Amino acid sequence: MNPRGNTLKLTAVSALVVLTLTGFSTGRGGSGGSGDGSGGGCSSSDQNHDSSSSSGGGSHRDYDDDDDHDTSGGGGSGNASASVQDATVELVTCASEASPHATVEVTNPNATDGVFTVTVIFEDTAGAEVAIRTQDVDVPANDTATVRVDVGDDTDVTLVAECDPGLYAPAAR
Repeated sequence: MNPRGNTLKLTAVSALVVLTLTGFSTGRGGSGGSGDGSGGGCSSSDQNHDSSSSSGGGSHRDYDDDDDHDTSGGGGSGNASASVQDATVELVTCASEASPHATVEVTNPNATDGVFTVTVIFEDTAGAEVAIRTQDVDVPANDTATVRVDVGDDTDVTLVAECDPGLYAPAAR
């Protein structure tokens, strides 16, 4: 046997065990999402290596550097509407003299509540546009809401023969 080779292997294994037990993570320095440049190199959030917080007794939280902190700003609450899927729209009833509004069901496919803008085109018997109306509707997450879209006082409801809601309602801006 080669004693020198065994010694090197034992040293390498020992170093790896020490690094593992101390929570040191190689190749991942940096801010770790804390924004102040502290916290790099340790994978345990319980370890405090920031010397400025050791005096004064105030609370301080070091962040781990598991690369799960999104510091890019994308997908955060400021861009929530960018990732919202359009709601689907289905006509329930069209407008008539007795009910001067179209009734539609709006289904929210998202895991969060949303406000969606429904558009209905009211048409005459020839398919010509009589009026276009929009209505914002608040729909709970993964649920359906029913909304009435009025023809409007400025439109003769007797001219309305068809109601054509768009297939989708985008998130209200």
